[in-house]
Amino acid sequence: MPILFVVEDDDGIREMLVYALASAGFEARGFSDGKGFEAALRQRAPDLVLLDIMLPGTDGLELLRELRQSARHSRLPVILLTAKSGEMDRVKGLDLGADDYVGKPFSVLEVISRIRAVLRRSGNQQDLPEELRVGPVVLHEDKRSVVVEGVEIALTYKEFELLHYLMLNEGIALSRDKILAQVWGFDYSGESRTVDMHVKSLRQKLGDGGAVIKTIRNVGYKIESDVPGL
Repeated sequence: MPILFVVEDDDGIREMLVYALASAGFEARGFSDGKGFEAALRQRAPDLVLLDIMLPGTDGLELLRELRQSARHSRLPVILLTAKSGEMDRVKGLDLGADDYVGKPFSVLEVISRIRAVLRRSGNQQDLPEELRVGPVVLHEDKRSVVVEGVEIALTYKEFELLHYLMLNEGIALSRDKILAQVWGFDYSGESRTVDMHVKSLRQKLGDGGAVIKTIRNVGYKIESDVPGL
């Protein structure tokens, strides 16, 4: 199981990332500053680092510079988390050797996809599931395809991301607000009705397979395979 370090000073973002990465099959540890990250790095090297640029004390770019100058960690894959307006920081980060960057606000599923891509390029991909399966619904992340009983289903980008997030959290009731944050991005200002509309469309397109998506009254939705007849 790949080990990921998340260095992010915003408690809410860090905790959500660690939770989502664990749900996606990674071992994830979070750090609020460079000091804790560097102490953990001396004990164990991760397979990849998610590194926020704006950190208290030593900032992310300086930490990246130190990694690239280290004989032990010079090839450690690093994805930067950057402010939406921080174009120069992104350029500096790439010049310093960052493998990729994600601009805030972001959806967690975008982060997971970028992590998998960087791990594949670096040769550190190991024991990552090739597909997710809930009842008759099979999702292939790399191919961005969904198949129900042998038939490929055409989904929009957000429908795919929504289904992916639900399947990563099989059996867990997810609130509409949490789904909005994870799939549409932390700073998304739209209404929770957006989730309901996408779930309705998703159920229709999945046909009989749409029954795996359950409505949880006064909460939101969950996906589970324990559906009679499927």
